[in-house]
Parts: sequence; structure tokens; C-alpha cells
Amino acid sequence: MRPSLRSTIAVSIGLTALVSAFLAIAAGAWAFPWADVAVVIAAPVIGWFVGRGVAKRLTTHLERLAATASSFAAGNHKVRAETEGPREVRMIAESFNRMADEVNDAIAQLRTEEHRKTQFVSDVSHELRTPLTAIRGAAETLLDGDVAPDDQERFLSTIAMEAERLTRLANDLLQLQRIEGATGELPLRRVDLRLAAERAAAMLEPLMEDRAVTLTVQGEAPKVLGDVDRLQQVVANLVDNASRFVSAGGHVTVDLSAEPQHAVLAVIDDGPGVPAEDLPRLFDRFYRADTSRTRTSGGAGLGLAIVRAIVQAHGGSIEAENLPEGGSRFTVRLPASGE
Repeated sequence: MRPSLRSTIAVSIGLTALVSAFLAIAAGAWAFPWADVAVVIAAPVIGWFVGRGVAKRLTTHLERLAATASSFAAGNHKVRAETEGPREVRMIAESFNRMADEVNDAIAQLRTEEHRKTQFVSDVSHELRTPLTAIRGAAETLLDGDVAPDDQERFLSTIAMEAERLTRLANDLLQLQRIEGATGELPLRRVDLRLAAERAAAMLEPLMEDRAVTLTVQGEAPKVLGDVDRLQQVVANLVDNASRFVSAGGHVTVDLSAEPQHAVLAVIDDGPGVPAEDLPRLFDRFYRADTSRTRTSGGAGLGLAIVRAIVQAHGGSIEAENLPEGGSRFTVRLPASGE
């Protein structure tokens, strides 16, 4: 068994005392011959006890630090070292505590990511189950035969509609994965947000007419560095989302403005607003504030998640709020290009 640090120090001091005694005898430092024997016997004994005291004082903090490290290694990640004792020991304890905090943060991130992946798989499975069940039911009914022509057309229409829905879901998932997994891969150039918003509005014009919703683009914002197609998609997704909650004859406005070092793009509607309890989760995958909408008419709940991913990939932020006068406002802030 290896000796402890405390014992090693005590033995070292005892041996030092013994050697010192022999040197004193060799130099004739003692006046009486019998003192030689007494010194040789007493020196190591006294040195041992003195060494034990000194060693205890020197090693107590190290032993506590070692015990803390052992406890942490055994799984107690809340334990922290006492920052007491000599300067060197305090420095080691502080470094250990910083390392322990970093380990705790890494563990928390891993758990969060694992939970996110588990939830994602569960959500995707749920989203796939409904259209697949509808397709299977319609196909089995057709295979059974004796189906009236009108019913045949209805079942085939169901199959085609649900297949299209699966395609949209797959495309949205792939797009979200590409955006979130991108590492500086966006083709950045100076983008005029007003022009991007007007193009998105033109693209959505038939949809707005079908929903009897008036869409207006107003204001100006500084240019930003970004991917023009992605930013146009941000506007399109936010406008599409807003128009779903506005009654016929309602209005959706894309308002552009500037803040210090930021370009601001806000999409405002005069609908009923968003329930307060839904605001924190609006940008979560597969989450929809209006549960009365069917999966087919309301989509899979990925539109706002895609918006947030695009905005964050551009170094920006997005928030949603209800307006005092009614309706809701989705505000995107992007770093201005500095032009």
C-alpha cells in the first residue's frame, strides 16, 4: 500500500532531524558524550511528531479536494471544492469548480438535446400516423370492391390529398434540418427587406384573395446580409400564418422600420390574437395555437419553426405578442449590414 502524503512528509522531517543530529555529533557540538545517544534517539521521534503536525496542516486541504474529486467522479455533480488553504491549493480548487460547472452545463445540454430528439421522433410519428391511416383505409376499401363510382372518386381523392400532405411534411422537415444544420453555408449578400417583402406579397396575392384578406407592405428598413430566398420565405410564412387567423375582410400588414444596428420587420394582423398560454410555444415544432384547425388545413405546425430557424441562422431574433387594440404582432430583428 502506498504511503499517504501526510506520512511521507512526517517521515521526511524525521529523517531530516536525524541527519541533523548526526551532523551535530560529527562536528562535536555536544558537550557531554551521553548527549550523543540521547540526541540520536530523540531527534527522529521529535521530528516525526513535528512532521505529523506540519503535514496535517499542509495536507488537510488537499485531502478535502481529493475527497471532493472522488465524490464528483462517483456521480455527485453538485459537489464543489472549498476554496481555502494555500494559494496553490485555492487555485486548484477554483479550476476544479470551473471544470465541474462546465461538465454540468455539458450534461444539461446533452439531456436537453436527447429530450428534443425523443420529442421530435414522437411528433413526427404522430404526424405520419394520421395520413397513413387515411391512405390505408381508403386503399383497403377500394381493394374490397363493390364501391360506387362516386365513392371511388372520393377515396382516390383522399389518397391523393393525404399523399400530398405527406410530401409537404417531408419537404418541411428536410428544409428545417438543412437550416438548423447549416454552419455558415448561407449565401450572404445585401438584401433589401422591402423588396423581399413585396415579392413575398406578390407570391401570396392569390391566397390572400381566396381568403378575402388585404395585405399591405409599408415602411423601409436598412439592408441586411442574408439569403434573399430564405428571408422572403420568412415573410411568406409569417403572412400565411397571420392570414389564417384573420376573418374575411381583415388586414395583414408587413411593417418595415429601423432600430439602432438592426432592421425590423413586423407582421401585424387584426385577428383575435394569440392565447397568452400559447405565446411561449408558438415557434416549437408541430405546435399550433388553434387546435380546431385540422392537420390538412392548418399544416403540420412547422411554418413558424422554420421562420425561427432562418432568423437565428441570420443572427437575428423573433418574438410574438398580442396588441392592446387586438390582433397580434410578430417582430423580426436582423443585424443591419452597416451600409
